[in-house]
Amino acid sequence: MLEQRYRWKNRHLRMHVSILDGKESPTILLKNALYLNQTFRQWMRANIWIYEDRIVYVGKNLPAHIGNCEIIDCTDEILVPGYIEPHAHPFNLYNPHTLAAYASQFGTTTLINDNMPMLLNLTKKEAFSLLKDLRSIPTTMFWWSRFDSQTELLNEDEIFSHSNIKSWLEHDAVLQGGELTGWPKLLDGDDMMLHWIQETKRMRKKIEGHFPGASEKTLAKMMLLGADSDHESMTGEEVYNRLMQGYMVSLRYSSIRPDLPELLDDLKRLGIQAYDRLMLNTDGSSSTFYEQGITDQMIRIAIEKGVPIIDAYNMATINIARYYGIDHLHGNIATGRVANINFLSGIEDPTPVSVLAKGKWVKHRGENTNAYGSINWGEYGLKPMELDWELSMDDLQFSMPFGIKMENSVITKPYSIAIDVSGDELATNYDECFFTLIDRNGKWRINTLLKGFATNLPALASSFSSTGDIILIGKSKPDLLHAFNRMKELGGGIVMTEGGETICELGLPLGGAMTDLRMEELMNQEKELLEKLQERGYAFSDPLHSLLFFSSTHLPYIRITQQGMYDVMNKTVLFPSIMR
Repeated sequence: MLEQRYRWKNRHLRMHVSILDGKESPTILLKNALYLNQTFRQWMRANIWIYEDRIVYVGKNLPAHIGNCEIIDCTDEILVPGYIEPHAHPFNLYNPHTLAAYASQFGTTTLINDNMPMLLNLTKKEAFSLLKDLRSIPTTMFWWSRFDSQTELLNEDEIFSHSNIKSWLEHDAVLQGGELTGWPKLLDGDDMMLHWIQETKRMRKKIEGHFPGASEKTLAKMMLLGADSDHESMTGEEVYNRLMQGYMVSLRYSSIRPDLPELLDDLKRLGIQAYDRLMLNTDGSSSTFYEQGITDQMIRIAIEKGVPIIDAYNMATINIARYYGIDHLHGNIATGRVANINFLSGIEDPTPVSVLAKGKWVKHRGENTNAYGSINWGEYGLKPMELDWELSMDDLQFSMPFGIKMENSVITKPYSIAIDVSGDELATNYDECFFTLIDRNGKWRINTLLKGFATNLPALASSFSSTGDIILIGKSKPDLLHAFNRMKELGGGIVMTEGGETICELGLPLGGAMTDLRMEELMNQEKELLEKLQERGYAFSDPLHSLLFFSSTHLPYIRITQQGMYDVMNKTVLFPSIMR
């Protein structure tokens, strides 16, 4: 673990110094570069020497020894630091490796990632082995440690045990605790969560909040209990309130909440002109949302909305690095930093022409260098699902008095069931579907109706969910069986069937949660899935987040969880899950 804290060993440091003494050659020399100097808040000219993954000098001088050096004339290019994504959920069908490789093409060379799926699906040994091996890719990967499952698990105390959380917090790749989706429990007196927050602060690491709609008083309370930042502002007034209470505020532009343009308009309306306590994030968007860019797209929006250009870049680089205490390595172009550099064709065009990540060309003159290789996911326990049980018509019995109604992609409310659900098919002149959550190990299930998801969807089966359990949605019980069996054959995935035929499928061979496809291939499959669902009456924008959040109790009002139908506001299991 010390390799993360002490990036370079003594012999490396001596080598770096010897380059300045003219005894060794840098590996890359960037001559006469116009670069963003964030100390002076100016665009300045300099020569930048790089040795392997480190910037060893920035200034007017040229190296005395250039025997093994790639020399690049940067007179006509603009250099900025590699961008940092401070709030990534790298398991949204894509995986951490494919997201990193794709993001690098748009200049995002550092990701700070959610660890939830690893807590739920991998052993600690498997997870830490994956973290270690991901250090070898050009992208820099940091992580955060969750304190709660944001659902109602049957074995939550085992997964979120003190020893597990403590091990994650002590890991050098972990920069923060949170996000605090379980903050109501904290306010209600959960001392174990408060202890973990205290431990995080003792280690000089950050606590990220998750406080949608929180009042000024609640924000103040959470700051007193240890929160440092929040990414849930939906209006300029909410940004203002967080800044007033001392928060670092992350402005969001995501597939669920593309708020950034409106937030920037609101900041201008409110007269907020200080940007040092602001950063940018995309909050785990769907792959198709990233088609036009990632962090670079947010910087472009900020520039178009009148944010001073240097501040626009700083919100994606040095502001984040300073907040997390990693600015000695990341977020700026200066002596001693990791060589993450974006080469731009113009100051107002943040999408890079070339990208250096850890001193390696991941994009060169517009071309992807394919620097990321491949990963054997099976070594970390991420293999195709092996379901050794059968789904039967007996599992598809629906008799609950109320169901779940969708208000939008992710918000669900209870409603009284007033239709006949005794048959094997539901009519298409109303928008109810059969809805089942079933244990991936076949031990329990819960059946209800889902209103508002689709009008004429025969069947969808998905192993993609927040807990890794299996979701079944549709109007035809025979098709639900067919979709489940096809998903089982794939080893996990999302499958739609109609009339006993598969009409769309997206395989998820990495534990039933992720694909190993390149992002561009995933985008095509994701578009097809959305198109097929919309043809069958899906009226919202993001079916993947619908599937992901059906069990998420950090959102109102009613959820379907491992423990059963759950009333979020009253923190009560209304109907328990049924053992099979």
